[in-house]
Amino acid sequence: MMAAHPLLDGSGFPGQRNRARQPAVSSSPEAGVTLIELLIAITLVAALSAGMLVAMRTSLVTLEKVNDRLQFNRRVMGIEQILTRQIGGVMPVITDCASSTGQPVRIPTFNGTAQTLRMVSTYSMSEGARGYPRFLEFQVIASDAGGLRLIVNEHLYSGPASTAPFCLDSKFVPVAMGQGSFVLADRLAYCRILYREPRPDSPLEGKWVPIWTHTNLPSAVRVEMAPLTADQARLPVVTVNVPIRVTRDVGAPYNDLQ
Repeated sequence: MMAAHPLLDGSGFPGQRNRARQPAVSSSPEAGVTLIELLIAITLVAALSAGMLVAMRTSLVTLEKVNDRLQFNRRVMGIEQILTRQIGGVMPVITDCASSTGQPVRIPTFNGTAQTLRMVSTYSMSEGARGYPRFLEFQVIASDAGGLRLIVNEHLYSGPASTAPFCLDSKFVPVAMGQGSFVLADRLAYCRILYREPRPDSPLEGKWVPIWTHTNLPSAVRVEMAPLTADQARLPVVTVNVPIRVTRDVGAPYNDLQ
């Protein structure tokens, strides 16, 4: 009996079983990833990442600009509200003005020019309408950023004697900007204050004057303002008209008989 040939399988074909047991080796040139393809893939991923970062940065910059614009618009709207509440809350009071003779002289606290306004109000920026009355000093000054600036100083008012340090010999001392000054409006092309003379028979036909030294209060106060540079994307600073409802005679003595 002849032994089976080592290179022959049961079918009689040489090496077929051994070849089936060996792993197939692909000879296709498209198998695997070349170095150039890897570099292209890395470049595409880097480009996508850079595009995403640029888009995120653009979105953040746009969001910051929109937020700044909204804050500016709120500030402009707040100027009108503050002026309306402070001037509208005027109190018809008298000031004990110091004099060189030593005897105080009583003068009306409400005193105004085109650049300055002094008055006592029930509304303040620090406490709103819930706190103590304040002696207010509105002043138009030059701005460091160009144009004009409207500021206000607030001092606690506790009676006619509390305003004595701000006047001498029936004249108020110049308003000075300090650490406690509030900037209401900045970078203004112009800013002037006008006062309307009261006319009981025709309130809307009163004459607007740039100086108010009368004893009684005016019927309204107008603060004319305009921005130094116009920006179509932001709210402009506009003129504010504040009516004064108080019609009491300031010079008449008041006695509480209760």
